[in-house]
Amino acid sequence: MNKALQLFFILFFISLLTHAQETGTLRGFVTDSLTSEALVYANAYIKELNKGANTDARGYFLIPSIPANKTFQLIVSYVGYKSKTILIRVSKEKVVQYNISLQSEGIQLNTITQIGERYKEKNETNISVQRITAREIELMPKGVETDVFRSIKYLAGVQSTGDVSAKYYVRGGASNQNLVLIDGVTIYNPFHALGLFSVVDPDMINNIEFFKGGFSAEYGGRLSSVMSIITKDGNKNRLSGKATASFLTGKILLEGPIPNGSFILTSRKSYSSEVIKKFLNEQTIPIDFYDFSFKANYSDNDFLQGAKFSINGFFSGDNIKHADPRIEDYKWNNNVFGFKWFQVGDSPLFYELGLSASRFNGEVDPKISNSRKTQNSVEDLGIQMNFTYMFDNKDEIGVGFHIKQIKTNLFIENDRSIPTDLGSSGANISLYLKYRLMQFDFIGLDLGTRINLASLSKNENRTILEPRASLTLRILSTIAIKGAVGIYQQELTTISDENEVINIFEPWIISPDYLKPAVSKHFILGLETNFFETFNFNVEGYYKKVDNLPLINDKKILPEENDFIAGKGESYGLEIFTRINPDPINFTASYTNAFAYKEIDGKLYYPRYDIRHSLNLGLEIDFGKGWTTSLAWIYNSGLPFTQIIGYYDKYYFDNFFAPWFQFDPRRPFTIIGTQNLGRLPDYHRLDFSLSKKINFDWFNMKLDFSIINVYNRKNIFYFKRETGERVNMLPFLPTATVRIEL
Repeated sequence: MNKALQLFFILFFISLLTHAQETGTLRGFVTDSLTSEALVYANAYIKELNKGANTDARGYFLIPSIPANKTFQLIVSYVGYKSKTILIRVSKEKVVQYNISLQSEGIQLNTITQIGERYKEKNETNISVQRITAREIELMPKGVETDVFRSIKYLAGVQSTGDVSAKYYVRGGASNQNLVLIDGVTIYNPFHALGLFSVVDPDMINNIEFFKGGFSAEYGGRLSSVMSIITKDGNKNRLSGKATASFLTGKILLEGPIPNGSFILTSRKSYSSEVIKKFLNEQTIPIDFYDFSFKANYSDNDFLQGAKFSINGFFSGDNIKHADPRIEDYKWNNNVFGFKWFQVGDSPLFYELGLSASRFNGEVDPKISNSRKTQNSVEDLGIQMNFTYMFDNKDEIGVGFHIKQIKTNLFIENDRSIPTDLGSSGANISLYLKYRLMQFDFIGLDLGTRINLASLSKNENRTILEPRASLTLRILSTIAIKGAVGIYQQELTTISDENEVINIFEPWIISPDYLKPAVSKHFILGLETNFFETFNFNVEGYYKKVDNLPLINDKKILPEENDFIAGKGESYGLEIFTRINPDPINFTASYTNAFAYKEIDGKLYYPRYDIRHSLNLGLEIDFGKGWTTSLAWIYNSGLPFTQIIGYYDKYYFDNFFAPWFQFDPRRPFTIIGTQNLGRLPDYHRLDFSLSKKINFDWFNMKLDFSIINVYNRKNIFYFKRETGERVNMLPFLPTATVRIEL
């Protein structure tokens, strides 16, 4: 650990000593000409110097060490937009900023892939990272409607346990090991409607960074993955709106300018649960949900040069209320607020101050059913300060200070209506340091660590340092070897039953003090090739080990026994991805060979999301004139399940005083085998979609038609334990959406 910190400071001082005297720095901000929305991951390339950069998640790029007082041609490009060439000139030891707007060509984009680039950082340390833009989201595979969580399941290394749930599992990790952030604020229950869909409306998204593992030091609190969602700022040039209707929901978006800024509002509401019956074996469930978001930003150089202030809010709620008193009711909601101050100055320094508040409430009302009364809440207050500085040699240093105050409450009744009240609170104070070595084209290094100064857990054996490193070594101009290692700690967990087919409600709690916080170790190695502009081939291997994994103590008998025990987890696999995209065709293929295990009391078993083989094939064609189509074929080997061995009549003496002729104490009892030792049949299906954009004088319309499971494959979901009856997943299902843009 100490050697990593020593190396960090050595690299820092080397960069302080190596600087150019006769150069300046170019900073650019790239936007859409119609909306002034930031264009992320765009290209900026100085022709005469053969050097450039890509815009970050905020739309900024930085190119240092440009000869001062000379004129150069800067080419800015982005797929789907007309390239722009401008003349630039920088001053000695100064940062000169250019604001560049690009005009859309209306060209469709490839889905969920790295954008084709005129300039690409040869030493970019981006292993296991998927960057998705707003335009790519439009072409994501659709079910009832576009859903980000459902779409990422087409990526290598991301598993699913069936068509019903939008929950995803990354490289052998449980769903509660995935961190979901909206503008830097944690969403604790990011699912609607029994977990069928995500709470994130795609219309609010500007871009997504999805880390499947090996994420760098600025992210903490989860063991497996990070999804960082950055929302749109809103149209800065004119008032505009969208209205969308599908078989499930109605949506409205409104955006426009305000003095020295802009705003955006989105709202979505379910109005019919008929299509849900297809997901739930023709069962009718009274699903009712909504989500609402807002964001406003302000930037005035007369007030504060280079500053941008933004405030955002996100609210979602679900209410499942049955008329039958014998069936339990559910309700839960998320409330999120955030404030950010982002600052750029006269030096190549970016810094940001963020304040956040996130609250989750969930409740199960059993009424007169056999369910248990459950109430859960999470309160999360946070403050973040992040600083990034780029040296003249392109090296970067990042420093951040994060504080989180978290309080959880959990009220549960057992089978005898005896209540248990579990509540805990604590503060996590973390400092992160990271250094990016980027001055050499043949090698890139991201080295850093999180330092946990205070912890949610009272256990003294918590992890203090979480060192992380990622490396890119470009052995040829078209071939790069990439790797990453890291240690990650998680102090929150959910209470879930792996035997449940659908986990409707998973309460959050701070890990008990008698357990050490869970810790995972990531080891990743990959090969990236770009032999041709229209052909990419990538392969990654990973190994992940989890210690101190909190698991429910199923053997608890006495009240004084612990509710949780520490288990272990292990996963490893190989992921292959290839893309062939000669315009106007885009073909993608991904394959995953993965293994996942959990260990409890010295016994190994397969978790439900342990899928050995996954293959995803995608084909998209842009026919022009607004017509696009896509095909997606998915194959997964069988999920593990616990087999039914047999049944016997078990005697239940619920009422000793009932007359014998009115009461038969015998009821069937299911005998089950070893946990998840069996395997279900293989899963595969074909999805089809067709889209048409129609432009009118004063509004635009987009029509989407999709078919899920084109050849009506009868994929098994589960066997009912009471009867052994087979229940299948989604059948042949046509859906459609209509969107109108003003």
